[in-house]
Amino acid sequence: MHWGMVIDLKSCIGCNSCVLACKAGNGTPKGIFWNKILERETGKYPTAIRQFWSMRCMQCENPACMEACPTGATYQREDGIVVIDAEKCVGCKACMLACPYDARSIWEERIPYFKEGETPYEKVVYKEHVVGVVQKCDFCSDRLDRQLEPRCVETCPTGTLIFGDLDDPMSDVSKALGHRRLAFRLHEELGTSPSIYYLGY
Repeated sequence: MHWGMVIDLKSCIGCNSCVLACKAGNGTPKGIFWNKILERETGKYPTAIRQFWSMRCMQCENPACMEACPTGATYQREDGIVVIDAEKCVGCKACMLACPYDARSIWEERIPYFKEGETPYEKVVYKEHVVGVVQKCDFCSDRLDRQLEPRCVETCPTGTLIFGDLDDPMSDVSKALGHRRLAFRLHEELGTSPSIYYLGY
């Protein structure tokens, strides 16, 4: 079992549904996004196009963040998912510096979204987060353990995010990698072996 994802750049419309589903479902604090959409424009009028890149932790097979962590707070599950033990994290940010994908955040101060104070929702979800601790996407491992898809995958309206077991040749994610279009991973030259692949335009 090796969880992975294929992101079809051609079908992403930049709607940010995945971003909102991730933020709401995980209750991440103000300013912290485990999932992001990067945007760029290429070409010139009248053939200019907007391109969208869905970004999150790459769940690397050889994670630089884990190697950099001095306390063992960052570790890898048997299914390949890289997770953080909040009780062991000391907030030194070594993993953040080591990550070549800018996929990690640290909650440095408990500030509510509104000046009136924390909403009832914030009071509930913030109990899952610890100030001074690094956090990131974990492919919604709590949902995977219950046989559910990650929130971003479930929410995507265009089928851009394809998720499954990379070790299973019959899984949707493996079939997507067998597509004729070029599949690539970001910063492969660093030897991190990301578990997220992109299908080019």
